Amino acid sequence: MSSTGDSTYEGFTPEERAAMKDHAKELKAVARRSSREEKAAQAAQDVLAKIAEMQDSDRVMAERVHAVIAANAPTLAPKLWYGMPAYALDGKVVCFFQCAEKFKTRYATLGFSDQAKLDEGTMWANAFALTEVTAEVEERLGALVRRAVS
Repeated sequence: MSSTGDSTYEGFTPEERAAMKDHAKELKAVARRSSREEKAAQAAQDVLAKIAEMQDSDRVMAERVHAVIAANAPTLAPKLWYGMPAYALDGKVVCFFQCAEKFKTRYATLGFSDQAKLDEGTMWANAFALTEVTAEVEERLGALVRRAVS
C-alpha cells in the first residue's frame, strides 16, 4: 500500500499497548493451569488481586461492582480481560469494569459486551460511566447484570 503522507494515525497509546500485553499474559497464565476448577479459582483470585492494586477511588468502586455482580449474577465467572476485572458466562465476557486510572479517563466504566442481553429496540446503552457507587447505583447495576444474563 502506498501512503499519501497525510495520515494522522499514530498507533496505539501506551495504555492500549499495556492492556494488550496484560491480555497476552492472561491467556498464557490460563493455558498453564490444569483443571477447570483450578482455572476458575485462580481467575477469581486474579480479579481480586487486580482490584486490590487499583488506586483508592477505582478500587472502592471495583470492589462494590464485584460484590454486586457476584450477588446478582452468580453464574458469571470472574476473570481478567485486558488487565481489568471482567465477568464471563461459558467463557465469553458479558461485562467488565474499566478503571479510570489505567486509561487516564475522568471516570471508571462498567461495560457490557454483545453477549449481554440488554437489547431495547434498535438502540441501547452498553457502557456506563461511574464516578461513585452509591446504594442507588448498586440497585441499578444489579438490575442490569440480572438482565444481562437472563
